[in-house]
Amino acid sequence: MLLRGSGTAGPWGWLTLLLVACAARASEITFELPDNAKQCFYEEIIQGTKCTLEFQVITGGHYDVDCRLEDPDGTVLYKEMKKQYDSFTFTASRNGTYKFCFSNEFSTFTHKTVYFDFQVGEDPPLFPSENRATALTQMESACVSIHEALKSVIDYQTHFRLREAQGRSRAEDLNTRVAYWSIGEAIILLVVSIGQVFLLKSFFSDKRTMTTRVGS
Repeated sequence: MLLRGSGTAGPWGWLTLLLVACAARASEITFELPDNAKQCFYEEIIQGTKCTLEFQVITGGHYDVDCRLEDPDGTVLYKEMKKQYDSFTFTASRNGTYKFCFSNEFSTFTHKTVYFDFQVGEDPPLFPSENRATALTQMESACVSIHEALKSVIDYQTHFRLREAQGRSRAEDLNTRVAYWSIGEAIILLVVSIGQVFLLKSFFSDKRTMTTRVGS
């Protein structure tokens, strides 16, 4: 699986390209998408191949991103604005390079962490003779069942890790906001307390001044 990244990611673009280069043979990538930036990936696909694009924003802002998928002719196959997560399945209508981009250009100060899984084609059969006309042996059937179950377990683990990362990010963000709010409340209480002290002192000062005037 050959992926090439390009975009307007500024100084973060090289980091993203490095992550893509290191994971060029993988179908799952997690990358940083800076604010006011766009990152695109390309994939050579053969006609008739079934593909699935699944993505999720893990951290940053409102956990949303723009996603766009185009075929070799530039026809838009999929386009969603400010989505937190989604999945799209399509069958390639022709040979060529398909392009899918993630955009954070609507954000001015928050960067995002985006995960995507781009699957091209079906998994190869577990046994070379799995598609033969005769039935599988009991051992082969058990191996195929275990293999499918393990793939499901891997998918569930991936989704749980993403949810855990997203939940941790939300908790840390909430903790930061609570800390700032507590500091603000403490400062307000301190200012109000000092103000009350000076206000009470001013009352007694006025009484002393009036008493002195009356005595004289």
